[in-house]
Amino acid sequence: MGNEVLLVDDEPALVAALTPTLEAAGFAVTVVSDGSSAVTAALTAAHDLVLLDLGLPDMDGKQAIHEIRLSSNLPIIVISARHQENEKIAALDAGADDYVDKPFEIGELLARVRAAIRRSQNISSRQSVLSYENLSINLVHREIMFMGERVNTSPKDFALIRELSSNVGRVTTHKSLLAKVWGSENADMQYLRIYISSLRQKIEVDPSNPRIIITEPGVGYRMSMPDGV
Repeated sequence: MGNEVLLVDDEPALVAALTPTLEAAGFAVTVVSDGSSAVTAALTAAHDLVLLDLGLPDMDGKQAIHEIRLSSNLPIIVISARHQENEKIAALDAGADDYVDKPFEIGELLARVRAAIRRSQNISSRQSVLSYENLSINLVHREIMFMGERVNTSPKDFALIRELSSNVGRVTTHKSLLAKVWGSENADMQYLRIYISSLRQKIEVDPSNPRIIITEPGVGYRMSMPDGV
């Protein structure tokens, strides 16, 4: 077996279906059914990722995420039937790396699991330069190159790029971006939309069909640079 996945869910049918699927994909799986056990297992055993439902019998999954995050950067992907945007935002703000709605396509879930583990394993060795196709971002020299030419960026442009690129592959919520880049999570959302649109004009081959800065509707944005870091 390869990477260790901690599956936290109290639905026997889902656990029975998902466990062999994960194992067939090369993952070792540990299953727990409540939040307290999830926190203990995440902090005391060697796992590479947590798949966690929000509807747990002893606590809300967001509380479990918060408690894990107090001591661990272990990747956490929420799998939940709660489709409301406020639930997704709250889980991501609590420290989840990603959020997948139930029912989900198994292929999409496995892709997100692999991406989250890759991102986690690469953090310690990440270089100051990220690259993807025709785009290169030098975080140290504050330089962005696209199609072989230097991109002119304002301080806010680069602050936004830096925040997104520090979370490659995971969703960054609107609130988090506003707080980090504008200094307040209550800043006008329109500022964020304008700057995202402007960045896409500068670093996307087709800004109307972005491949690098991906919108997560109602929640935030995800930077996708699969050939980078």
